Amino acid sequence: MDKFDQAILAQLRQNARASISAIADEVGLSRSAVTERIKKLELNNVIRGYQVMLSESQKEGVAAYLEIQHKRARCADVVPYFRAIPEVVSCYGVTGECDLIVLIKADTMRRLHEIREHIDTIDDIIKIKTHVVLNQWLG
Repeated sequence: MDKFDQAILAQLRQNARASISAIADEVGLSRSAVTERIKKLELNNVIRGYQVMLSESQKEGVAAYLEIQHKRARCADVVPYFRAIPEVVSCYGVTGECDLIVLIKADTMRRLHEIREHIDTIDDIIKIKTHVVLNQWLG
């Protein structure tokens, strides 16, 4: 990949729906050159697809961040509990009052509640604080 490919990718990251003409103007190439480069990037799986990212309020299901405090010596000792829950998207060890932040995406609020209740039964867990996602503006 050269500087033109990188510039094209930067333009597509900003707006994947940008016209070939607009991208060509921004990167200083002809429309046909940009078209060919995008096709090559797609064929080489550099560009694997285009997607629509909805705000949280438009998505199906529910997402929540759980602040977890535990009594184990290491966070890695409690991570297997979360790995066993399919709805857990990510689990971060953090500094501060809590030990872990866990992102859960569930189909329903009922399922989120079931997951939280299950986590609450784990002996190593001291405290859970739940933050339900209402909307997403970035990311």
